[in-house]
Amino acid sequence: MTVDERKRRRADVLDETAAPGPGRFTGPATGDELPMLVGFLADQRATLVLKCAGLGEELAATSAEPSTLSLLGLVRHLADVERHWFREVLAGERDARPLFSSPDSPDGDFDEASADPAAVAEAWDAWRAAVAHSDRFTAEAPHLDVTGEDGWRGRVSLRWVLIHLIEEYARHNGHADLLRERIDGTRGV
Repeated sequence: MTVDERKRRRADVLDETAAPGPGRFTGPATGDELPMLVGFLADQRATLVLKCAGLGEELAATSAEPSTLSLLGLVRHLADVERHWFREVLAGERDARPLFSSPDSPDGDFDEASADPAAVAEAWDAWRAAVAHSDRFTAEAPHLDVTGEDGWRGRVSLRWVLIHLIEEYARHNGHADLLRERIDGTRGV
């Protein structure tokens, strides 16, 4: 890849409006706390979708040996994260275990990510279902002080979970920037 090819910006090669999922940065910049938190989380989710747009099997390409970090691993990981916080912790669904990791394979979300098209589709389906459940739970919650019990943090509120998810996506979207650039040189946005 030439230096000029590496200087491409993602906006030059990807039509952001064509990416599946919501547009980015559409949430309110003023107003009440809940719509603002929901908007920021939606923006971060849309960023993940954008960083993966146009890729199929390449989603399983890893960062660099020996790391198993990949865009597909991030999708799988974030599906499990959403399930954990909204289903298991806040909704109290103790049987809502991770789909892509286990006690025997705690990093299975990354280590077992496969370029098989069915595995890619499964990851996106799981992520979309987890996001839909999280959004429903948030919309139906009477207030941000709804709480649940987590083995790691103890009692947590919906407010804390939303802020944590924004942080989790933002951190992993930084990884996604580097992974996408490694795959095809696109960067930016």
